[in-house]
Amino acid sequence: MKPILPLIGLFLFVFASAQDDPVRQLKQQAKESATILEKLDGKPGGLYSQVEADYAYLEKLYIHYHRNPELSFYEKETSKRMAEELRKAGFEVTENVGGNGVVGVLRNGDGPTVLVRADMDALPIVEETGLPYASTVTTEDEAGNTVGVMHACGHDVHMAVWAGAARRLADNKDKWKGALVFIGQPAEERSGGAKAMLADGLYERFPVPDYALALHTNAGIPAGKVGYCPGYSLANVDMMDITVYGQGGHGAYPQGTKDPVLLAARMVVALQTIVSREISPLDPAVVTVGSIHGGTKGNIIPDEVKLELTMRSYSDEVRMALIEKIKRICNGLAMSAGLSEDQYPQYTLREEHTPSVYNDPELTERIRRVFANTLGAENVVQTLPNMVGEDFARYGRTAEEVPIFLFWLGTVNPELYAAAQRGEAILPPLHSSRYAPLPEPSIKTGVVAMAAAVMELLGK
Repeated sequence: MKPILPLIGLFLFVFASAQDDPVRQLKQQAKESATILEKLDGKPGGLYSQVEADYAYLEKLYIHYHRNPELSFYEKETSKRMAEELRKAGFEVTENVGGNGVVGVLRNGDGPTVLVRADMDALPIVEETGLPYASTVTTEDEAGNTVGVMHACGHDVHMAVWAGAARRLADNKDKWKGALVFIGQPAEERSGGAKAMLADGLYERFPVPDYALALHTNAGIPAGKVGYCPGYSLANVDMMDITVYGQGGHGAYPQGTKDPVLLAARMVVALQTIVSREISPLDPAVVTVGSIHGGTKGNIIPDEVKLELTMRSYSDEVRMALIEKIKRICNGLAMSAGLSEDQYPQYTLREEHTPSVYNDPELTERIRRVFANTLGAENVVQTLPNMVGEDFARYGRTAEEVPIFLFWLGTVNPELYAAAQRGEAILPPLHSSRYAPLPEPSIKTGVVAMAAAVMELLGK
């Protein structure tokens, strides 16, 4: 394998140039990237031409969001700016929906209703991209710790694309009929924003959508391309805390104790048999024990040990099976250790459950064809399902049963992507302090893709 440091050094050097002018730096960065405008459209007044003309504005908006990130449930200034962008585009805007949520409605005659979501929150990460517009924001988290804040999951791109699509659709009302519901959602990273907006009457106070769309940046797809996955695309995410009880004592006299450390260790190993032996190989599932804490000193056997688990699945049936089997196995091991039933483990399923994203197959195929016709078939790639979570799923899991579709937006510098394919570089993943999406052509591609998808669903 060739060393990656020279390539990374060159990459950062390009980023570091023109630090006094972020806009000029971004244009230099995009020169050698394939742009969707080179091959397609070219018609005066067409969608691509409009996006090209609007890009300087969106680029500045993206830089603003990137430089000014806010943590989940604290997106006050971001929310205000999102509302301002919708008002400029002519939407009727309601703020503070489900906390810091923003809802904009644009009606244009009789027709279907399409919801378009962008998430607004950032992560407690110190940015290390070397970008001239890198975030330097710090704040206190809920535990009182000083943390950096960074849009390491690409929500800044989401918001710029969202604003760009709103502007294009507002300027092309002659091409569609119906209603747009554009929502700026808080707290996606904490899995609470969608739930809060729905609980605050999103589907009662505003038009109920016939379709719901969203996009997410992808750290493994080149800029200028989009990805799609029909059916289950993202996973159920559950977190469980288990308190394992025992009977403590001196480490030199284990025979007089019931050791919860040993019992917890047996549980960690036994839980791995759920996926390997109790769930069908055709049903994806994950059980990971990510944290184990117990005891204060090496020669003291404690009275309890705490485990923290994450569970991932796609179907609700597998999700419930994981929860049941975890409890059964741990209770059985506690009994085998000589503990009475009142000493069995205590289980706490955390509230931040995220349901799986199921992309409606018919809607997915309909929009895939739009992407192929609009961006070029070579720029549309089918992706595999992923075990991460996204609370966008909640907009389809209501009594209204709204069909949803979330697609991937490529954001990787094509040269860096090609180097990674040769084994000469490593692509920083989402949630990395070094994740740096390539704004152009990523934002242009996202705006064209989202606007074209909505026009398809609302077309005359």
